[in-house]
Amino acid sequence: MAEKIAFDLVSPERLLLSCTADMVTVPGTEGYMGVMAGHSPLVSTLRAGMIDVQRDGKDDRYFTRGGFAEISPAKITVLAEEAIPMTEMDLAVLDQRIKDAQDDEIAAKTDADRQKASQMVDDLKLVRAAF
Repeated sequence: MAEKIAFDLVSPERLLLSCTADMVTVPGTEGYMGVMAGHSPLVSTLRAGMIDVQRDGKDDRYFTRGGFAEISPAKITVLAEEAIPMTEMDLAVLDQRIKDAQDDEIAAKTDADRQKASQMVDDLKLVRAAF
């Protein structure tokens, strides 16, 4: 039997999940990364996207809007700016977030702000497509 990795998902409001998983996929700033037991130690910032927790033959998915992931060979801890189970996600709310991010992109005063807003739009659209 393959080793499992301990996983904690924490939002500012509460501990959303604490379990052992076969693999956890997180939306790192440089792209999605899969984490399994034995992973090299790493700290990464996260962008908006989806966390996928594979355990016991099922997948639990969570929308996250940024944060940090601390990875060790035995554990991954995600401290999310915001995290919502996809089972609780409202499609209308997600569509409004996409529209708000598009408005932010249009209103951006600097190239850096425009690029950040554009990345948020792209990330939210990926979550929407996976809905």
